Amino acid sequence: MRVVITAATVGEWMPAFLDINTLYTGEGRRLKVSFHQSGVGMLASAVAITRLTIEEKPDLIIQAGIAGCFDNSTDLGKVVIVNEEILGDTGVEEEGKWKDIFDLKLEKSSYPPYERRRLPNPHLEKFNLLKLPVVTGVTVNEITTSAERTQQLIKKYNPTIESMEGAALHYVCREMNMPFVQIRAISNYIGERDKEKWKMKEAIANLNQSLLKYIDKLYKIS
Repeated sequence: MRVVITAATVGEWMPAFLDINTLYTGEGRRLKVSFHQSGVGMLASAVAITRLTIEEKPDLIIQAGIAGCFDNSTDLGKVVIVNEEILGDTGVEEEGKWKDIFDLKLEKSSYPPYERRRLPNPHLEKFNLLKLPVVTGVTVNEITTSAERTQQLIKKYNPTIESMEGAALHYVCREMNMPFVQIRAISNYIGERDKEKWKMKEAIANLNQSLLKYIDKLYKIS
């Protein structure tokens, strides 16, 4: 089984890269794990992940990363797995209301790869091996900072987390019929720009511990 762990930046998977059991990175046929950097944002990630699916043809892609959280009652550092992704900034704002490509009739709400305006992961039941909390993600190219924009996204989509690459993974892998999972750790609350209140170090540590546990589990069942 060929597995690729991808992230926007190498720092998001570097601890796992350094600590992973060499049994999983050698030439064994049972499980072969490699690491991949997609770049930041939907555009770079979509191109990189598409190329990855075509050139490497893995059996599973794991997107790892940190994320902002809309729910201030959720503990920072918590690791979650994403069930479905939403495009959060593809559209137009008119008269104080956010209209996405479906509202604008530029895309049909259930035309592949979309289902009811969203990009769900059909492989989650099989590949949520650690039974991580399942959440909805919204993907944006411009990180949400204002209270007004935050409330727009909550009211329209009710997401739990925000990232800059999640929808690219879901879109490409659904189009390419490629099994995938998106695992993220919450580093901050949406709108909080004081980095001293973020838990970046803890989030990355928890994320990578989960990645290592996930690969151990995957090896046992592969």
